[in-house]
Amino acid sequence: MTSTATAPGRLHPADLGRTASVGLRTRRMRAALSALGIAIGVAAMVAVLGLSSSSQAGLLAEIDKLGTNLLKVTPGQSLGGGDAKLPIEAPGMISRIGPVEAVQSTGKTDAEAYRSPHIPSLNTNSLSVNAASLRLPAAVRTSMAQGRYLNAATARQPVAVLGWDAASRLGISRVHPGMRIWVGGQWFYVSGVLKPAKLTPEIDSAVLVGYEAAKKYLDFDGHPSTVYVRSDTDQVKEVRNVLAATANPQNPSEVSVTQPSAALEARAAARSALDGLFLGLGAVALLVGGIGVANTMVISVLERRSEIGLRRALGATRGTIRLQFLSEAILLAMLGGAVGVVLGTLATFVYAGVKGWETVVPVLAWAGGLGAAVAIGAIAGLLPALRAARMPPTEALRTV
Repeated sequence: MTSTATAPGRLHPADLGRTASVGLRTRRMRAALSALGIAIGVAAMVAVLGLSSSSQAGLLAEIDKLGTNLLKVTPGQSLGGGDAKLPIEAPGMISRIGPVEAVQSTGKTDAEAYRSPHIPSLNTNSLSVNAASLRLPAAVRTSMAQGRYLNAATARQPVAVLGWDAASRLGISRVHPGMRIWVGGQWFYVSGVLKPAKLTPEIDSAVLVGYEAAKKYLDFDGHPSTVYVRSDTDQVKEVRNVLAATANPQNPSEVSVTQPSAALEARAAARSALDGLFLGLGAVALLVGGIGVANTMVISVLERRSEIGLRRALGATRGTIRLQFLSEAILLAMLGGAVGVVLGTLATFVYAGVKGWETVVPVLAWAGGLGAAVAIGAIAGLLPALRAARMPPTEALRTV
């Protein structure tokens, strides 16, 4: 007949759990303080991975909204080592490429912009003054924050539109009729302010005027310095491959073609480069917590010698004693790890909500945190457990 009874000297898993929790329930304050170190370490690890994943998800969502089909054409270096120029006809030639949906451009001038003629010439605020085509905002996925953009009439007059940062640096918070700024040694009326252009930050710090106005008032030579190209999303690579030769057929090597969204994707990847540092700090906190668990278990063994001796005298084996104290250490670390996962997830949820990101807590974060806590607990409890198991019953019972 087969017996289902537990073998002598062994604990049923349910009994093992209750026995392992005795030390924690009778010394709650000490257990809580020991678990706190584990909780802080795990919370740091979960929060680092969660915030990094949420940040990347938010940035990639922003990229998807802005579109990955924007290409930027700029002049490179000439064969002689100087600055090259894009042909005046470059935007028109690029627009003839089949998959191209929109082509807009800006042209850098030598003019400088100030709030008034009384501002010292050295205080340029790092602003650029650029000629701009009439449908530029739509091409770079931005719009007007205030006022109106250039049109066919104002593009010929001394009228300017300010990028978001340019308005801030000039001290302009609200556009009102008749507002003027000093551009290229003369007054230009301000017709509006653009919202931030996420994919093209160079526009944020620019003062934009019409091409005809730039030629008439600012001695602009008409050569575009940047051409913004929107293409069919499925043919971005093919369009990029022919842009240089199309923009400057005679010297395609003097043309640079970039994809602004690639820079944002690289930034998303770069943000995770610091994760290792913060995870290291979390690991240090976890290690300190493990030392606390080890210290708690060593003291627990010393305080419970009479219990150990009594259990050994009643038939408990060394393996049972060893398993009891090892399980107690693991349970203590697991409780700290669970609290840490909750705290780290909560911190991620709150911060991602404030930033407007989707909350993402990878499985690696919480599962890895719990796994690390259990591993630390097992390592920290091993020596005290072995010490308890090796304690002779007669020596232990002397303290009864």
